[in-house]
Amino acid sequence: MKSTAERRARHASASQGRHRGETTSDSFERGFAALAELALAGVQVSARAVDLASDRVLLSVDDHVVMPTASIGKVLLLIEVAAQLEQRQSAGFTLLDRETRDAVGESGVWQHLAVPSLPIADLAALVGAASDNLATNVLLRRIGLDAVSARTEQLGLTRTALLDLVRNHRGPDDAPQLSVGSAAELTWLFGALARGSVVDRDVSERVVQWLSLNADVTLVAGAFGLDPFAHRGADHGIMLINKTGADVGVRSEVGVLRGPRAGVVYAVSMYFDDSELSSRLRVVEGMRTIGLDLLEYVY
Repeated sequence: MKSTAERRARHASASQGRHRGETTSDSFERGFAALAELALAGVQVSARAVDLASDRVLLSVDDHVVMPTASIGKVLLLIEVAAQLEQRQSAGFTLLDRETRDAVGESGVWQHLAVPSLPIADLAALVGAASDNLATNVLLRRIGLDAVSARTEQLGLTRTALLDLVRNHRGPDDAPQLSVGSAAELTWLFGALARGSVVDRDVSERVVQWLSLNADVTLVAGAFGLDPFAHRGADHGIMLINKTGADVGVRSEVGVLRGPRAGVVYAVSMYFDDSELSSRLRVVEGMRTIGLDLLEYVY
């Protein structure tokens, strides 16, 4: 396993000289133009796409910039949960109770279920499948944000972090965002998960299995034509693992897309004025345009 210093050096070198943005593949000119148009309209844009086999950078737009990534930081929690479960195989069956202090609305299904307790492994599956906020908070109470931060540092990530638990409202004493990340680091992280090199192969595979349940294909993955609730296997030769993040003025996605011709790891984040529905729809459209380029590249 590479040292933290080696990983940090690789992350730094991967994003040098790409501030203005570039594409090294004709296949991504359409997406690059869409991102440029959004940037001119005042949207803060960050994106990166890398060939999974060769590590060739296909698209890069401000990929070193730290962006709010909403729920994408939950992947860091899943990595730490998986690492702890691998140390104690039986721990996955340990029941955790939800408590009043864990309560939070919006994404997830556990808040709508009668069952008051679930096994750790099932809670992680809920986070992977539905970005479940209640399950996230219960896991964080058990695992600890400090442990997640320590694992993040151990992985060599300096621009990507889970900053807080999920809150209905963020006050002046709370972290301003649930998570942040750079496209360069996020593509490295998902590429490493796909290759089985995050902590070790067993941990990586466990996290990949949870992420393969993700039902959110509304952003970049909206271009792939997949069944949101059933895409764990190949569909027309296409396979996907991804994680999305959405908040007011934030849309973000990172994933690995494999097809008959190639595989690609990608990350796209947008930070924008969300006061008008039309602005949000333009952002979603731009992300799906990137998705079309990714699909064309792998298919």
